[in-house]
Amino acid sequence: MPTAYSRCFDPTGARYGIPTYPWRMAPDGYATRRQLRARGLRPGGQPVAAQLMVISRRHNTPRVAYLYREDLALPVRPMTSRKWGALALAMLARRTCPRCRLDTGYCLSTRHGICGVCLAAEEQRAA
Repeated sequence: MPTAYSRCFDPTGARYGIPTYPWRMAPDGYATRRQLRARGLRPGGQPVAAQLMVISRRHNTPRVAYLYREDLALPVRPMTSRKWGALALAMLARRTCPRCRLDTGYCLSTRHGICGVCLAAEEQRAA
């Protein structure tokens, strides 16, 4: 019976189509999107170069993280004033209660979609 390590180790890409490594065992020169972003880089349109894989013991299903080559990564584009403005408006929309139209100061729950004050008033009316 193959071990989980052997199922995840395919450096030639014969089994999965791209080189596959076990979790935390990627060779130098590869990074995930988050690791690239932490270094101020982005994939820049390059294809996936390799993948990390771990087999879940609970569900026996693989979890995959795609890897990109660091030498082909491009610097992150800087935020423009227009992008900052659009982001500020989007966050304001997430913080504004649709019922009372007040800025709550926090992002509203998608479960209820209204602020805590309106939710308490609604529960009070229902009781």
